[in-house]
Amino acid sequence: MAMAVFETTRPAAGLSLGRISGFFVSAFGAVAAWNDARVTRNSLSKLSARELDDIGLSAGDIDNISERLSR
Repeated sequence: MAMAVFETTRPAAGLSLGRISGFFVSAFGAVAAWNDARVTRNSLSKLSARELDDIGLSAGDIDNISERLSR
């Protein structure tokens, strides 16, 4: 008579705690980067042309800066 054995030490079909936590860390990082870019864009957009010139920027630079932050 053969006895059935069920092994419970292997992870379930490709899912592991490392992969799941890595997904959430990546997602959180992406959201944080997006929020930093949004806050920076909003703050720079409130400055006048003179204030932007004082820090070496122009209105056209705002989108480029926020895109670099979101990467």
